[in-house]
Amino acid sequence: MQKNDVKNRFTPPPWWDAGCISGNPIFADLEQFFNIGKLSPGPDIAWLNQFAHTSEVKFVDNEALSADGRYYEAYIYATGQVPTRNENWHDFFGGLIWCLFPQTKKLLNQLHMEEISKHGAKQRSKLRNKLTLFDECGVVICLEPAMQQHAEMLRTHQWQQTFITQRSNWWQGVRPVIFGHAIYEMATAPFLGLTAKCLFLSVPAGFSHWPLTDAYSFIDQKLQQQIANCQLLLDNQQLTPLPLLGVPGWWAENQYNDFYQNTAYFRAFRPRKTSND
Repeated sequence: MQKNDVKNRFTPPPWWDAGCISGNPIFADLEQFFNIGKLSPGPDIAWLNQFAHTSEVKFVDNEALSADGRYYEAYIYATGQVPTRNENWHDFFGGLIWCLFPQTKKLLNQLHMEEISKHGAKQRSKLRNKLTLFDECGVVICLEPAMQQHAEMLRTHQWQQTFITQRSNWWQGVRPVIFGHAIYEMATAPFLGLTAKCLFLSVPAGFSHWPLTDAYSFIDQKLQQQIANCQLLLDNQQLTPLPLLGVPGWWAENQYNDFYQNTAYFRAFRPRKTSND
């Protein structure tokens, strides 16, 4: 591949191909929680419902939504049921995110409904666009107190500084956690160009070494509080681009410094407006 070649189309692998998950470090947390790399045959809605007790929702066949006729978010809000397509990567990972972040997912659904009540289902408000962007593509960058500088590095595209010069901070004070289910879907067939959106979250010292269950529970609680109590998602300092394959340990080629020279993927910073207007 040439230096500036960036693939911009995605085709998911056939359902079910556990080989695209097993051994892929991007899925390490899901493997630990759900052991999905060893599932054969592939998971179905009944399998997802084994873990639904944490989310206060139930996963149902997407045909229920088609028969009902309500808007997707409205159906979830009214019934506590999440319409899910069988043998579908996108909906499968969406279900897992409901299980991992039940408080935050419930809040996002509530905020969608509040915006719909104000603007109608067809008009997409700025907040609804941000909610969807985070829901589909968000990666939470958990920063311990001594690592706050990485937020500014990532916001301003100082890729060399964060990913090379201060590389040892990653996983030792800078802990990325995927929230967007579309990011997981695309990680089944990773490609140069795969880009997430950062949401920066301050966490206690030592967080990077917490047990996984405790860490995810903390993130879920903090996200729910901060999204509910302030305009977190409308802050232009949040949801900035993250070239996902640049995260140390998530892509074999990024162990070489030359990988970060691809300026079509690791793009230069262009200042954004700082106001929330």
